[in-house]
Amino acid sequence: MKKNDSGAGVKGAALFLTPASPYPAVGGGALRTASLLEYLAQHYTVDTIIFREPGAEDPARALPGGLVREAYVINLSYHAKHALARVARNAGRLLRRVPPLVDRFAGYGEQVASFLQGRDYELSIVNQFWCAPYWEQLAPRSRRTIIDLQNVESVLHAQHAEIETGPVAFAHHIFYTAARELEGRWLPRFSSVLIPSEEGAGEVQAISPGSRVIVYPNAIPRVPQPRRREQDEIVFSGNLEYHPNISGVRFFRREIWPLLRKEWPTLVWRLIGKNPHAVRKYTDGDARIEVSGPVQNAIEELAAAKVAVVPLLSGSGTRLKIIEAWAAGRPVVSTRLGAEGLPARHGENILLADDAENFAGAVSALLNSPSLRAKIGQRGRKTFEQQLTWEAAWRRLDSSGI
Repeated sequence: MKKNDSGAGVKGAALFLTPASPYPAVGGGALRTASLLEYLAQHYTVDTIIFREPGAEDPARALPGGLVREAYVINLSYHAKHALARVARNAGRLLRRVPPLVDRFAGYGEQVASFLQGRDYELSIVNQFWCAPYWEQLAPRSRRTIIDLQNVESVLHAQHAEIETGPVAFAHHIFYTAARELEGRWLPRFSSVLIPSEEGAGEVQAISPGSRVIVYPNAIPRVPQPRRREQDEIVFSGNLEYHPNISGVRFFRREIWPLLRKEWPTLVWRLIGKNPHAVRKYTDGDARIEVSGPVQNAIEELAAAKVAVVPLLSGSGTRLKIIEAWAAGRPVVSTRLGAEGLPARHGENILLADDAENFAGAVSALLNSPSLRAKIGQRGRKTFEQQLTWEAAWRRLDSSGI
């Protein structure tokens, strides 16, 4: 923050460009985006550019009053969502070697430039790698440019290529190569790169050795621990259309759930999150699998489960689903990759297992012992309070000089 001659604080201007509205702040991506925007608004007068899907609510109206000075909305072109249309689009992207989301948000440079005309900013932040090419419009109007990466896209595609088979694996391999080339082209142009974890920071440095990389952890607002009666259920939460969540649900349904279902005859596996249609083929046909869809308060819902499960086989960044479970005081069983980047300590604030048998065994150990559930859950809650609130994450940005 600048100071005038009298010493009083004078806010400079900043721009925040994001591919999706951060409000309502529900889900991992929205919560991270909202935390960054809230921090920025404490130190700058903020304008924002937000992309909107056809038919979606006006994202400018969802922003808290007084948070930004001006919100400019760019309407994305219509894309049919049925399976045949998606296959056709992705086939074209494969031929052009353009990753899907980079392609989806491309082509709006003139609108961005039009909004920026006559404006100058001390700082511009681009949220998500998919929007990195808009650096060309932002850089001439900004003293500094920062990109916030929630994941390293090339790493995600490489992981998917390993766990998938056939044409899907082939497609991810092509998109991995394309994403890596684009990351090498765009990341060095930004003044700084934000990434949720130390592991991710290492991946960025390998791609762009000269980049200034700042670890800005995923976090959520501090909330009181809910008090809910435990139900005889285990829970998985997240955007069920997100590919790492789909593959995690598939792994759990095929390899882990049969072991738990047999040992615990009244246990229910509950899934909460938007886009439940994306995992329907793995959840239909079993009366003991419940799919709740999106909920108003994920932490409240998690607090009623005996155990939160995070059986992820792919993914970059850090998982808000674990942070939310810790905020709820619930014990978590996760793969090591699922807990990557978090202050997770096996046997203390989490149980970690990578294969189906050990994963099921860890869940069963918690189901068998209320005292173990309470101990692991409360240590997770303490980790949340000390390290994973918005205030804790903002201290990282304070020390970085943003």
